[in-house]
Amino acid sequence: MTLDRQTVIDRLKSVKGPNLEGDIVSLGLVSEIFIADGKVFFSITVPSSRAQELEPLRQAAENAVKSLPGVKGAVVALTAEKQGGGMGATPPPRPKPAPQRPMPGGPAAQAGQQPAKQDVPGIKAIVAVASGKGGVGKSTTAVNLALGLKTLGLRVGILDADIYGPSMPRLLGLTGKPETADGKTLKPMEAFGVKVMSMGFLVEEDTPMIWRGPMVVSALRQMLRDVAWGELDVLVVDMPPGTGDAQLTMAQQVPLAGAVIVSTPQDLALIDARKGLNMFRKVDVPLLGIVENMSYFLAPDTGARYDIFGHGGAKDEAERLGVPFLGEVPLTMDVRETSDAGTPVVASNPEGAQAKVYRDIAAKVQTQLAAAMQSAADEAPAIVFD
Repeated sequence: MTLDRQTVIDRLKSVKGPNLEGDIVSLGLVSEIFIADGKVFFSITVPSSRAQELEPLRQAAENAVKSLPGVKGAVVALTAEKQGGGMGATPPPRPKPAPQRPMPGGPAAQAGQQPAKQDVPGIKAIVAVASGKGGVGKSTTAVNLALGLKTLGLRVGILDADIYGPSMPRLLGLTGKPETADGKTLKPMEAFGVKVMSMGFLVEEDTPMIWRGPMVVSALRQMLRDVAWGELDVLVVDMPPGTGDAQLTMAQQVPLAGAVIVSTPQDLALIDARKGLNMFRKVDVPLLGIVENMSYFLAPDTGARYDIFGHGGAKDEAERLGVPFLGEVPLTMDVRETSDAGTPVVASNPEGAQAKVYRDIAAKVQTQLAAAMQSAADEAPAIVFD
């Protein structure tokens, strides 16, 4: 059987609609279907008020597609946005009102509070590396931070959460596709002793990811929880730039032990960095510190220093906000060259000046992470039996 769009559509016709009337295809609830290397991606339109209630519908569609020969995995999301007849079907009729069911999780969930974050088995701490905007060197910082933590004797992994612009395959010189451990779970790739997962392994480098927010969130959830990470001390998450849907969902639903903010010195970058910092604060994620990237330029021929983007802005901002300042990373040719070559400077020149900068930052992150985790443990309620 050939795995193509029509094959997937035919299988989805076996999945009943939200009210067990008709099927999700004939009701026009299925978005455009995307297939890449045996992975099938699509979304199902449902009323926003019933999204939580209809999670079993999403799971049924996912299981139906996964049962097809040749399917290595499926990413299915629920979305409340009408897809405009992406499959050529007529607009779906308004579903009949369904009896209201109580929200799971008791009074706290019904009051609108966030459900408890679910730990990822085997991973002791998850650290987000974020920025308020793109172009500040967040991914380069994330990969060298991860490698720096590895030099401290930690077991480290990297999750490339930037669905639209995954960088880790290029930064770490990785090619090929991940293997499956049991037909359901993906094995992470590995480079320089660090485990890695990225959407860049599942699609070609020049393939655009034209996805709405719910699809991105669903993909991130699967790359985090459906990957055989094994035992890790730290999982570094290279977050998408900005403070949108994916970033907020990661901050709210993933048990982040802390966040590192990356910014350049100039005011424009710092304005956006504040937004990212405030987002983590609002969802009670500890701030491990701020990194000032591209802090200054060192000319490779003369060694002269130039403050191209200004200097010290991130350090001043950290002091103003009471957040640890983790260090200044200069803009040098070797960082750019090794990153493009897939041999990050901490791995390719571990004794060099640039590698030392990243190792020092990693050591400070480790210290701040230990303090944040101890603080969280101290705040946990104690259960006393009389």
